[in-house]
Amino acid sequence: MNPLMSKPWAALLGRRLVQVLAVSLLIGTLCFLMVRALPGDLAMRVAAGRYGYDLVSNAAADAVRAELGLDRPGWLALLHWWRDMATFNLGQSLVSQRSVWHEVTHHLGATLRLSAAALAIAFAVGVPLGVWAGLRPQGWVDKASWLMAVVLRALPPFLLSVLLILLVAVQWGFLPAGGDESQASLVLPALTLGLGLAAGLARVTRAAMREVVMSPYFEFARTKGLSDWQALMRHGLRNAAVPVTAYLGVQALFLVEGALVVETLFAWPGIGHALVHAVFGRDIPVVQGTALCMGVLFVVFNLLVDAACLALDPRHTQKVAA
Repeated sequence: MNPLMSKPWAALLGRRLVQVLAVSLLIGTLCFLMVRALPGDLAMRVAAGRYGYDLVSNAAADAVRAELGLDRPGWLALLHWWRDMATFNLGQSLVSQRSVWHEVTHHLGATLRLSAAALAIAFAVGVPLGVWAGLRPQGWVDKASWLMAVVLRALPPFLLSVLLILLVAVQWGFLPAGGDESQASLVLPALTLGLGLAAGLARVTRAAMREVVMSPYFEFARTKGLSDWQALMRHGLRNAAVPVTAYLGVQALFLVEGALVVETLFAWPGIGHALVHAVFGRDIPVVQGTALCMGVLFVVFNLLVDAACLALDPRHTQKVAA
């Protein structure tokens, strides 16, 4: 690789690696402290959630206390927790008795599938509308995309979910109302998340396109004899793609970490849905593992967005070429 090109990439990867380590240590420590700070006898509550309040006993609570290390001094238990994080050992679920890694990756995979489908819908709808509205301001497409943005951004996701369920699943019977038994079950939750994102993406793309069209380099491309379409393909799209990519990256992170309501309404087995069930079930290892995974995922998403923006930015390419 060209040394000039490797420097920004090396700096980016170095910063994100430090952030991953810092976020992992911070979130892991906070999870440990919050679990320890819960009022009452945590071992008794976990045992009651596992065996039922009628069958729980002191012996069962003592077994849970030893299993979670609640009988150790706080500083020693924290050192053991740091050691487990360093060796990627997050323990076993207290409910399913399966590895926490298995639980987290299973539910995270479902959330990533849902987020990818929502992003695909948003991209397919929002980007063409935004490009068209940016090239033809004050036209009917521009006004229609503005109206769509106002309505969909103001509509709460839970209300849009209910409307889609009643109309598409109940009234028309086209798609299942929930679950994950088939690929068709993915459509309604993806539409719920994707339509709202498409509305905002259309306006961001429109603003980026207007900035490109009004720029001196785009005007110069047209004075050279290029048509609007040729100037757009050669000089416009790549410049407009940087803010659009940044917006999509931020929204993708919100989709992954904030799709709890939609996952719950559609009974989609995502990581947010799993975290809520783990909290209610007092499944402490799953709560800690899920929170840790979502924190690291935040840094990884930021790395991918920064890398994409760096690769798309023509100024960086010109600097390297020079």
